[in-house]
Amino acid sequence: MPALIRTRVRAAVRRPARLTPEETAGRALTLRLVSLLLQYPDSELTSAGRELTAFVEALPATPAAEHLARFTDWFAAQDPEALERHYVEMFDLRRKSSLYLTYYLHGDTRRRGMALLTLNQRYRAAGWDTDGGELPDHLPVVLEFAALAGPGGGEAPLRQHRRGLELIHRALTDADSPYRHALAALLSLLPPPTEADRAAVARLAAEGPPNEEVGLDPYGTYGEGEFAPPGTFVPPMAAPPTCVPPAAPTITPSEGPR
Repeated sequence: MPALIRTRVRAAVRRPARLTPEETAGRALTLRLVSLLLQYPDSELTSAGRELTAFVEALPATPAAEHLARFTDWFAAQDPEALERHYVEMFDLRRKSSLYLTYYLHGDTRRRGMALLTLNQRYRAAGWDTDGGELPDHLPVVLEFAALAGPGGGEAPLRQHRRGLELIHRALTDADSPYRHALAALLSLLPPPTEADRAAVARLAAEGPPNEEVGLDPYGTYGEGEFAPPGTFVPPMAAPPTCVPPAAPTITPSEGPR
């Protein structure tokens, strides 16, 4: 098969399918739910565990809904302090399951700083302001933008960082963390990975992302000890646990996730 034809076939396979308005709304709701569930489990979120379970059970039957149901069943049954400890262990202390997506693509390099700027510019061009509560590549923020802006341009950052998402899912699966179900729900919405994607994820898992002794201006630097030797990890510029993206969905008894 000529190279040009192969390129067109790959592009057609990976292009988002045209969705009905109902499908688009359901997809946006799923993305916002995953965004919510991947935030730090503060008291407001943990107190809504049973509500979240009931809401997910009422979703139309899809692979994403099945994964979310597995996660919310576990989430609602946990002690709040145990949830907090588990979240910190999975996402703040582990090198391969950080929720900062540009880290996997660019590591601690100048390119990561530019990628953060590009994401922020994308958000502003769409009329969305995160108010600086989190870095623009924090997965719950990226998911919220995808839900608001739609399957095309809104989901482009998710498709761009597909390999990082696969690595996070693999790391959570290896750790036997129920958060793997939230990642699986998200991945079920994206085009299937290519062989090149799988090979790149394997390399990332074995070697880690690029490294370079630079800061990430204008987002600041990590300070002394930035990116410690292999086997240890300093999370990249994580916000305090109580900070959530300003536009994050909330749960109320009468309305459900917005």
